[in-house]
Amino acid sequence: MEKRLYLDCFSGISGDMTIAALMDTAGIQLEFLEGELSKLHLEDEYQLKLSRVNKNGISSLKFDVIYGEHHHEDGHHHEHGHHHHHDEEHTHGHGHTHHHHDHEHTHTHDHHDHKQTHDHSHGHHHNHTHDHGHHHHRTYKDIVALIESSDLDQSVKELALKIFKVIGEAEAKIHGMDLETVHFHEVGAIDSIVDIVGTAILVDKLAINKVISSPVPVGSGRIKIDHGLYPVPAPATLEILKDVPLKSTNIKGELTTPTGAAIVKVLAEEFSDSIPDMTVKQIGYGAGTKTFKDNPNVLRIILG
Repeated sequence: MEKRLYLDCFSGISGDMTIAALMDTAGIQLEFLEGELSKLHLEDEYQLKLSRVNKNGISSLKFDVIYGEHHHEDGHHHEHGHHHHHDEEHTHGHGHTHHHHDHEHTHTHDHHDHKQTHDHSHGHHHNHTHDHGHHHHRTYKDIVALIESSDLDQSVKELALKIFKVIGEAEAKIHGMDLETVHFHEVGAIDSIVDIVGTAILVDKLAINKVISSPVPVGSGRIKIDHGLYPVPAPATLEILKDVPLKSTNIKGELTTPTGAAIVKVLAEEFSDSIPDMTVKQIGYGAGTKTFKDNPNVLRIILG
């Protein structure tokens, strides 16, 4: 029997929503993911957190990466430096979904995040064993080397590298840069590495034969990035989604991130508006950071 996975992205898709939904679908424990990710030897740079949240009545898993950063005196808390969009919910001081957009969104929200920043940070101080001062960002080339030299299974490495390459190429094209030198700022890099490698680990573990996705809603409106107001989807996201059917929505905000877009681009072999031919065996819901008034901001994954 062919094992199929349907990505029902009725509210968009991001890397953290994908990981949460996959873990919810298959009942995978966080320890398994932590153990596999430790093969990258980066565990002193982050901690993972899995929690159950309720999004507009749907019980969903929420996956967060908490950074083991020092809290600088100047109030630049890296945990959500790059959180340019989740305007509505700063409460989860590290909703990190995105981005990798790495270079741009860095400190947009700091001014109104300080009060919540500390919530989740205490207790992670043991992570600060080494200073990341020398690592302001990792280039695409550094990330490829990191994944290739890890102890992950070959199939996981290949899938993660494919997803990273799709993002790297889009960023390079948007910024008029060479792929090798595209850089992922510190937080964005760790975030992207965990989301992308984590997704590859879980998809590999589930031994899926075929991934089908719904058309992808990207959101609407504008998002504030350091360089100004950008249209949604952000340029890199749109570049990645070439050849992927998009779905119009009047929800304001960024529903799909570059990482989410790249996951769909690499994994989905076909697209279907409704659940494809399959006998459903397991269903999971992964929560996004934002909450919308009438639309549950979750990614549904159906396995069968």
